[in-house]
Amino acid sequence: MIESALIDPTEKSRLSRIQAAWVIARRDFLAILFSRSFLFFLLGPLFPAVVFALSGGIGAAAVERSNDTRIALQMPSEDIKLLLDAHHRIEKELGYHAIPHFTIYDPGKGAEPIDIDALLADPSGKTGATLTGTLEEPVLTGTQRRVNAWQGILAVQLSMARNDTDVSYPALRTEINTVSGAKTKSQRRNTAQIAITLLFLLTMLLAGMVLSNLVEEKANKIIEILAAALPMQAVFFGKLFAMLAVSLVGIAVWALALGLVLLFAGDFGGIKQLLMGLSEPGVGWPLFVLLFIINFSMGYLLIGSIFLAIGALAATVREVQTLSMPVTMLQLFIFFFTQIAIVGGWTPLELIAILFPFSSPFAMTAMAARSDLIWPHLLAFAYQAMWVALFIKWGSTLFRKRVMKSGSGGHAKVKRSWLDRLRNKGGTTPNQSQA
Repeated sequence: MIESALIDPTEKSRLSRIQAAWVIARRDFLAILFSRSFLFFLLGPLFPAVVFALSGGIGAAAVERSNDTRIALQMPSEDIKLLLDAHHRIEKELGYHAIPHFTIYDPGKGAEPIDIDALLADPSGKTGATLTGTLEEPVLTGTQRRVNAWQGILAVQLSMARNDTDVSYPALRTEINTVSGAKTKSQRRNTAQIAITLLFLLTMLLAGMVLSNLVEEKANKIIEILAAALPMQAVFFGKLFAMLAVSLVGIAVWALALGLVLLFAGDFGGIKQLLMGLSEPGVGWPLFVLLFIINFSMGYLLIGSIFLAIGALAATVREVQTLSMPVTMLQLFIFFFTQIAIVGGWTPLELIAILFPFSSPFAMTAMAARSDLIWPHLLAFAYQAMWVALFIKWGSTLFRKRVMKSGSGGHAKVKRSWLDRLRNKGGTTPNQSQA
């Protein structure tokens, strides 16, 4: 059946466009999924993940070390005793990391005054400021940032030390209220920002597979053979959905690996703490995950259709890199534009982000996190599907005109000329083969 369709495209036995797209999608999906390169592709994000975890650990260590910066204290012995007593009482209430700590220098009689400039200029950074003088006339010396950060808490300690040393904090009855509309709004906005950031990273990481696969098949002339046998729109449609299926498999593998790491290795680079701090989206977590997957799929198909059109224009890998750069910059612009629209909360910007096809998946993901409305997503999916169909049609037409060098129906001419040359070399004619 397929051979007769290759010879005569007008025969009834020719595959329909849906069947042809399914054949291409199944071929590409299985070929990529069971290749060694796909395994290395799955391992690729592990390296940035390790770098992210290490940078998070280094950042946490740096914050921890910053709390060790102390105040060099030199006062009369009695004043130091009163000040330390006040310091310990405040520390019990506020915690160790909430207040600055002291390095005490010998305050005895005959002790030389500390060299303030030398202590503050010490490259080790152990001394952030100095406190000298007496309780009645204290002097805090340091940079503007340190003075602004510490003068308030030090003023409280000095006041407590100068007055009654038996001062105690009054008993305070507390009641916890977990309901806060402002807090929920802020947390949902954070959830939206993290979701669209993840959506952007996944799209950037995975959409390039469409372009690389098409360029490889163009170089090997495979795409011309497929175009000779099947409609180009079906070829493009099948390739897009095959790459989307491969991308979803990759995302599932990464999510499973991350879940296992968090389960057995605890928090990884602060990710578990980050996830626990997220507020429940407006539509709820189960539906939000489903909408996230659908929005990723629509965004991937939109960007992938553009990449297929770029592949039609490019003849070499260098041309592909040159032509794909504007699309990458467009993705970055769309990402930042959507972030601004979400943070700003300006309705006209949000509406523009929803209507512009490439930012629509990001904007609808943010809406799912911030609002409990369902019907706008149904309209958005239909709207995005329309643009996917238009871009596929445009890309396939452009490919046929630029690469296949034919007009409408030109694929049939290519099929006959290619098959005729192949069969003539073997000593047969198309009629003999058909017979």
